[in-house]
Amino acid sequence: MESQVEGIDVPKVSAWLEANIPGASGPFSFELIAGGRSNLTFKVTGGDGARYVLRRPPISHVLPTAHDMSREHRIIAALGPTPVPVPPALGYCGDEEVNGRPFYVMGYVEGYILREQSLTQKVLDESARRVAGEDLVDVLAAIHAVDVDSVGLGDLGRREGYIERQLKRWYGQFRQSIEGRDRQVPAVDDVHEVLSKQIPPQGPATIVHGDYRLDNTMLGDDGKVRAVLDWEICTLGDPLADVGLLTVYWSEAGDTRSALGSVAPTALPGFPTRAELADRYAARSGRDLSDLPFYVAFGYWKLACILEGVYARYEGGAMGGDRSGFEFFGEQVASLAEAARQAAASV
Repeated sequence: MESQVEGIDVPKVSAWLEANIPGASGPFSFELIAGGRSNLTFKVTGGDGARYVLRRPPISHVLPTAHDMSREHRIIAALGPTPVPVPPALGYCGDEEVNGRPFYVMGYVEGYILREQSLTQKVLDESARRVAGEDLVDVLAAIHAVDVDSVGLGDLGRREGYIERQLKRWYGQFRQSIEGRDRQVPAVDDVHEVLSKQIPPQGPATIVHGDYRLDNTMLGDDGKVRAVLDWEICTLGDPLADVGLLTVYWSEAGDTRSALGSVAPTALPGFPTRAELADRYAARSGRDLSDLPFYVAFGYWKLACILEGVYARYEGGAMGGDRSGFEFFGEQVASLAEAARQAAASV
């Protein structure tokens, strides 16, 4: 058992696990899982080889209302009995005496998180890539089909005015993130003004994941989604925001860059195109996607605001572990904001 792990009070967390997670027995090892850009995610291995996942907020520089561990735990616990694939929710600790911040523990799901083309080519052939793209859309439609009242999530958030609230929230957090840092990104301000004047009418509210993309899911060898991850900013609202953001993240053959920098695995042969994703979602959900261009512009803008917060936490040393590559986000925020400006011009 490690005596010290950044972000984990090993003795106290180990004692909590044994007392609160059925069957958990130490000594426990804790490994920071690479790739997390907000909350810290650890793979936990017990003395008997059993594996779990622990999620906690960043070590410092936590924005108000962000990184709510009880909310994440509540959402995956509620979705467990539904057709939406999520990891088993095992326990939540709100006592900050244990680890300095609240955390929750979920079951470990075997599979692949596909961020790089090299791993994707290795584990999925072309037919499995087609399955992955189509199943990703089908699972998104399943998320949006959940009866929020029947699963106990009817009070997760306000149902109406989702885009208005999102514009206010992310713009407020963006302004807070740049405060005192001598940093300006004028396109974020400009696009906020444009989008605020062109919000489409909202249909019936659904669960909105808020950051739905390929690498926020765990896939099996067959390409099927085994678990949807990272429910940190999930709420109730306009489901088309998820569709627009998925489109923003989705690279195609011929793209030179993706929303997060290097071209995403979805540019490989076999994956559906962005248009095919939209068509499949429309068919599965029955929703009209004629306003999708607005939601694409909003997706670029929102992502710019989120990454500015990540960049600010990186500068403040809050992310823990390996920080390599985070300096790239400063430039990427400006690039995304410009993409949002271009997309908004066609709305």
